[in-house]
Amino acid sequence: MRPLVSTLLVALLPLAAGAQTPATVQMDKSFIRFVSKQMNVPVEGRFKKFSANLSYDAKKPEASKAEFEVELGSVDLGSPEAETEVKRKTWFNTDTFPKAKFVSASVKSLGGDRIEVTGPLTIKGASINITTVATVKTDAAGVSVAEGKFPLKRLAYKIGEGQWADTDTVADEVEVRYRFTFSSRK
Repeated sequence: MRPLVSTLLVALLPLAAGAQTPATVQMDKSFIRFVSKQMNVPVEGRFKKFSANLSYDAKKPEASKAEFEVELGSVDLGSPEAETEVKRKTWFNTDTFPKAKFVSASVKSLGGDRIEVTGPLTIKGASINITTVATVKTDAAGVSVAEGKFPLKRLAYKIGEGQWADTDTVADEVEVRYRFTFSSRK
């Protein structure tokens, strides 16, 4: 069985171009994916449904905001059996906790087109601060792409309890990768 690994990631961080203008995320050009290891073999997955509210000012990144929700039941592992398993109580427990959520608490410039975003990621009722570095590039048409990744410790969120808590079977660390393509609303 593939680990449901966690992921969520949330989805995190993206930022839009323009000064604090709410952004429109192009969902068909955006993703939240994750890679976990089961018995030391990489297992990739993604979330098909998520939403984002964000605003970004490249000249004043500390005033930026990002908020994302991920529908955990939209997990795609390429296997219906694995997807059913990870929705169960020992993994995501989607009946009780249908969504994961990230809300930025701070954004700061790292120079060039890199930013650092920190804030709580909430999964299964556990809210833990995460930090991710994103690269944000904007083209001449005003379309921006924010890309990055961050490690997530699944056991801190109680993802994979009981027999699945054994890290020899399913690694604790999950890498969450994201890309958000967005433009400012007019």
